[in-house]
Amino acid sequence: MKYSHHTSSRHAGLVAMPACVVLFALFLLPFLVTMKGAFKDGMFFKAMADGYTRHVLSFTLKQALLSTLASLAIGLPGAWLMKSYDFPGKRLVRAVSAVPFALPSILVVLGFVIFYGNNGILNRMLMKVMHSSEPPLHILYSLGAIILAHAFYNFPLVMQLVSTFWSQMDPHPEQAALTLGASRPKVFLTITLPRLLPMILSASTLVFLYCYNSFSVILVLGGGPAHTTMETEIYRYAKLTLEPDKAAAFALMSLTLSLLILMLYLFIQKKLSIEEAGANASRSVAKRPCGVAVNLFVFLFATLAVLFVLGPIISVVWRSFTTKASLAGKSSFTLKWYLELFGKMAAHDNMRLAFEAMKHSFSIASLCALATMLLVLSLIPLMREKGTLLELLCMLPIAVSGVMIGLGYLLLAVRLGLIGYPMVVLAHLVMATPVAIRTVLPAARKIPQHYLDAAHTLGARNFQVMWGILIPLLIPNLLTAFAFAFAMSLGEMSATLTLSGHGISTIPTVMYQLIGSYNFQGACALGSVLIASSVVVFLLGEFLKGRDA
Repeated sequence: MKYSHHTSSRHAGLVAMPACVVLFALFLLPFLVTMKGAFKDGMFFKAMADGYTRHVLSFTLKQALLSTLASLAIGLPGAWLMKSYDFPGKRLVRAVSAVPFALPSILVVLGFVIFYGNNGILNRMLMKVMHSSEPPLHILYSLGAIILAHAFYNFPLVMQLVSTFWSQMDPHPEQAALTLGASRPKVFLTITLPRLLPMILSASTLVFLYCYNSFSVILVLGGGPAHTTMETEIYRYAKLTLEPDKAAAFALMSLTLSLLILMLYLFIQKKLSIEEAGANASRSVAKRPCGVAVNLFVFLFATLAVLFVLGPIISVVWRSFTTKASLAGKSSFTLKWYLELFGKMAAHDNMRLAFEAMKHSFSIASLCALATMLLVLSLIPLMREKGTLLELLCMLPIAVSGVMIGLGYLLLAVRLGLIGYPMVVLAHLVMATPVAIRTVLPAARKIPQHYLDAAHTLGARNFQVMWGILIPLLIPNLLTAFAFAFAMSLGEMSATLTLSGHGISTIPTVMYQLIGSYNFQGACALGSVLIASSVVVFLLGEFLKGRDA
């Protein structure tokens, strides 16, 4: 009996349709509840007409723009170095640049407080060098701190995207211009830069979107009402002033702008894919030897980049093993904070809460990762066939910040009386699913269709095809998706903090409480546990991706 491709598509639809309904319900129900609150009593229009709203929106856009420019200022020279030269330590710089992607934002915040604070490591080093009794740098709790933290997070993204695209460009136009006598600066400005500009705009748009939706960095490093953004205002109205309708109105405004930015990003990406459709993705261009000036620049950039990325993270770990007899005394080694954390001998209530938060976080992350993997696996059969529209719909949660997702689930939970860990798991599931889909889908589309058609022709049922063919072929990708979903859930703070209450506590939310109570050693001990967990999961995911490749 001949088995048609149309019949295979129908079977795929039967398998994936329940998963589609579940995913859309998980995303749309909280979204619709939020929208209802936004338009209650004309709240949305009242908020739009408010001068304070315009001030908050203006600062949100300003900090995102400045943060994007700072990320470009650091990332573009790095992209040039990565593409043009081979130098000792290049692999180290590339590896270190991946560190921010593996770490939750609350760790970045804590690291910046420890490293760049008035009494931080950098200021103490500078005070010794300058023989000064006053800290020379006053960075924290300012716009500068926000920009610096965002640049930490996003300059590696610019560097990686632009250098990869640059390496894949056809080198012949530049070589021809050089052969005809054009200088290297002129070739770069007239030929290379115009060809790079679409990717630079694409990376800039993505960075701008991340900075626009930033939450933890603004909440802690902003220092108060003077540096508040749309995201922190949504949280404030939802949790502190208890004005959920106003929070919903802010969420709708923020979402509208996020979608516009996302549409711009997708438009640029489409243009890039058209322009590079016939490009050779594996071009190999000889690297130029480094002169004295370039060697000096390479050394300075590599040193500053490594210190910039690793300095705050190492500071967190170092601080977790130190204590002081007095504020001005010398630091000494101790395991006190870990004994309090794991031995439940805490002198502070927050440290006892931290021990419970670790158990809660790992439980929530495990449930989220398992549910994400099962949901993605159920969606794959239909997404292999349909692709575009369904894939776009599944990517929608990327445009919605964690605070907005948390607000939607908070409003839904209040209506249903279901506030608790299940709502946190569902919120994390919605946020993790797009990342997991992008991890599994490319490999799923490489599986030849005739494998599945042959199995159906021989009488295999849908679940037999799933368990006998798809799952064995996708095991490395599914495990990678599990690892990434686990790490994302473990470090997620924005949605969790918005949903917090009624005994809900996780590692990031308790770290935020410890930072707020100036218990930095306890926060560092808990943060070190999160660093170790995140790095292990990230390395596991990269190892599995490497095996699949």
